[in-house]
Amino acid sequence: MQGAIVWWFRRYFERAPGWVLLTTTGRRTGLPREVLLPCERTRDMLIVLSTYGRRSDWIRNIRHRSEVRVTCAGWVLPAEAEIVEVLEAKRALVTAHPFFVPAPFAVLNFLHRTVLRPFSVAFLRWWVRSRPVVVIRPRRDAAAPPAETRRDG
Repeated sequence: MQGAIVWWFRRYFERAPGWVLLTTTGRRTGLPREVLLPCERTRDMLIVLSTYGRRSDWIRNIRHRSEVRVTCAGWVLPAEAEIVEVLEAKRALVTAHPFFVPAPFAVLNFLHRTVLRPFSVAFLRWWVRSRPVVVIRPRRDAAAPPAETRRDG
């Protein structure tokens, strides 16, 4: 289902705030695996929460190989993913960078960062108790052109 959504709305999700197309390497096949995820973008990193916890294939793939590729804000970048497991570190991340995980659209994110912030932060701090938080940092050693000029087949 998600593959069809990404296929139909790819151009939107490649640029939409609050979303990232994350490409991991399959731990068994070695093939690229792409997943659409809600995220919070900061100047230096992306923060992603795993809805299905440690059972998610993309989490398992990152555990096996932390090198990933992110497509967001019109860019395709090589990156390094770190799975954060320490509860206080996870809570500190979502407290500093709350976002509306179910549907991170600009209006909802704005509401959850302002008027609803106390409720959002409380929910996210509870939500991450049993779920990993992934911090993704672009690799500085390799620059990539914007997605619209880079089409590999």
